[in-house]
Amino acid sequence: MGLDKIHIKDLLVHAIIGINPDERVTKQDILVNVTLFFDTRAAGASDEMTDSINYSTITKAMYAHIDTAAPGLVEKLVADLARICFETDGRIEEVEITAEKPGAVTHTKSVGVTIHRTRAEVMNS
Repeated sequence: MGLDKIHIKDLLVHAIIGINPDERVTKQDILVNVTLFFDTRAAGASDEMTDSINYSTITKAMYAHIDTAAPGLVEKLVADLARICFETDGRIEEVEITAEKPGAVTHTKSVGVTIHRTRAEVMNS
């Protein structure tokens, strides 16, 4: 049985991220996209929110973390966000997360990191 996908697209947060001295004091845009892997069959049959993932709750938790965490590396940020997704709803089986820093490197639209993690990888580590 395959898992379905719930998408959170283009979450934009203005926050501290980076290792350079100016990045430690100047907020910059961080753009996040998340895919939550989850079986939506129960929600599709019942039409009840309790049978689905509350993506608003997850989005708010990710936003709050990005707004206050100030990690040095984007790799740390996406790892943290994966854990937040799994901790927020125990029914999420996998996540794919991309975090980008638009305009961070000259002559690029953005730079970023994408990870794909399972619940077992994150919660058992």
